[in-house]
Amino acid sequence: MIVQDKGWAKKAPPLQGRGLGWGLSVEQLETLRKRARDMRRNPTEPEMRLWRNLSNSQLDGLKFRRQEVIGPFIADFMCPARALIVEVDGDTHDAGKDRLRDDELAQFGFMVVRVTNLEVMNNAEGVLDVIRLAAAGRVSRHSPHPNPSPEGEGLFGAISLEGSVG
Repeated sequence: MIVQDKGWAKKAPPLQGRGLGWGLSVEQLETLRKRARDMRRNPTEPEMRLWRNLSNSQLDGLKFRRQEVIGPFIADFMCPARALIVEVDGDTHDAGKDRLRDDELAQFGFMVVRVTNLEVMNNAEGVLDVIRLAAAGRVSRHSPHPNPSPEGEGLFGAISLEGSVG
């Protein structure tokens, strides 16, 4: 298998350096990425239904990714602009482990919204409303340019049509 360069180098020492990702070794990251790719290819029915409503920025123009690697975890759905994660939980989820995972993701700056498979299957609109409310309560991580052009400058301020032939 050929590993493409994604901004990290296999020769760099594990757990150090910029671009190696979340303090994980290259092998750990590759394993997580492969697992996430497999999960995207074989989603559960509730995940497919929710993705139909989240894909292509359909929910209030928010961009979501599915099966996104964040630290040592794979998030079901993640909105990078709002640092919002949506987890679709089945019958086998352990509330204690989920709480620990959510706390660790909060340290990375993420808020986690948990919904059940049953809620997605039986009340999709309600689930979307919960996601909307959570996203609305989060500050966008996409900020305006820190050094905008002063008023009157830029493309239109630099071009003058006065005195042109017409």
